[in-house]
Amino acid sequence: MRSIRLRLFLILLAATGAVWLLAVLWTYLSTQREVERVLDARLTEAARMVSSLITDHHIDVAAAVDAAQAAGIPEGFGLHDGDYSRQLSCQIWSLQGDLVSRSESAPNTSLADHESGFAEKFVNGERWRVYAVINPELGVRVLVGDSIEIREKLVGDVIKGQLVPALAILPILAGLIWLSVGRGLSPLRQVADALSLRSADELHPVDDSGAPREIMPLLGSLNALFQRVEEAREREKTFIAYAAHELKTPLSGLKTQAQVALRSDSDEVRANALNQISLSVDRTGRLVRQLIDLAAVDSLDSSSASETVVVKAMVEELRNEMATLVSSKEIRVESDIAEDLVISVRGKTLMRLALRNVIENALQYAPRNSSVRIIGTQTVTGTTIAVCDSGTGIDEKDEQRLMARFQRGSSANALGSGLGLSIVEMALTKLGGRMSFQRQTGFCVCLELPGSEA
Repeated sequence: MRSIRLRLFLILLAATGAVWLLAVLWTYLSTQREVERVLDARLTEAARMVSSLITDHHIDVAAAVDAAQAAGIPEGFGLHDGDYSRQLSCQIWSLQGDLVSRSESAPNTSLADHESGFAEKFVNGERWRVYAVINPELGVRVLVGDSIEIREKLVGDVIKGQLVPALAILPILAGLIWLSVGRGLSPLRQVADALSLRSADELHPVDDSGAPREIMPLLGSLNALFQRVEEAREREKTFIAYAAHELKTPLSGLKTQAQVALRSDSDEVRANALNQISLSVDRTGRLVRQLIDLAAVDSLDSSSASETVVVKAMVEELRNEMATLVSSKEIRVESDIAEDLVISVRGKTLMRLALRNVIENALQYAPRNSSVRIIGTQTVTGTTIAVCDSGTGIDEKDEQRLMARFQRGSSANALGSGLGLSIVEMALTKLGGRMSFQRQTGFCVCLELPGSEA
């Protein structure tokens, strides 16, 4: 069932119906008890009246019964027709067991065998409720009774008279519940209407002033989502703008140097132009690859199953990939990593991207004919992979700023794109680790993975 309104309507209708049925049952039982009490009181009063009249005035039993029946059913039951007001039957028996007199509606058979009080008895296949009273002065026993079947019909008619209006109210009650639920859900409909009128560029928060308390969490979550989407769009716009700018510079240089090479007759000038073209191609290729790496880190999920990484094997693989850069700068890459250093990470690709960019940065900024050391250590708290070079590194004041995209340090060369450290930071964050810097002999970038990942 997908409709909240229908679900609430059915729940409220079921609850109301259950309460209504309990009320009907209570009405039936209480009405039945009250009607029987009144009818028993009527029997008692009629029997005593008959006994008194035949004692004081010596009138016949028919007249006495007529006087008793004239009392009828008390006000409040709404039943005063002849079917119920003159159904009393009366018999007068001598104490020796002889029928002295009876009313016209009474049977010839004795209504009861008890001496006094109430009793029920089947007479001629019909069940009777009888009250008996003994008149010692006349030596008779007065029996006044009425049919149980008539009593039950009376109770049924009384209850029917009360339930018919209640049944008529049920459809009205259901309609009121339906309208009330719809009215109660109107704030949700207003929020939906307001959101449907928005364009894709409208990411400002939904106005929650005056909103019901129950939908405040929903509005809060929506506003938080809008804020995250707006921040993501701003990052995307910034990324596109910076990427376009960074690509424009080497492409412009390529065009300029190509024109120089085409127009110059000097072999030296052409050689220099071609060398500059080669450098621009290298820079553009590195930038494109880092843009791809950045997109990969953004899209990769670190919640996958753990993967085992042999650190030394991964480092050797990355060193072979960057063999051209190593040989062009005549840099020695030294690996101080144990063969059995193995870590378990949730995202092997993330680990590879982080390590690749750190090593590439070290090779890029290390002086020619220097060395780059890669050191792997494992402790009880986790694993640290340090990539150290003999370059100047980055200034401490630039550390936090350089975590942002397309930000370069003051000592960066022209080949830097400002993406390497941001890629490493993002990848380590997803892996639950962090990046730190050390300045001892040269400059070291440390990748620290927690014990849960080691």
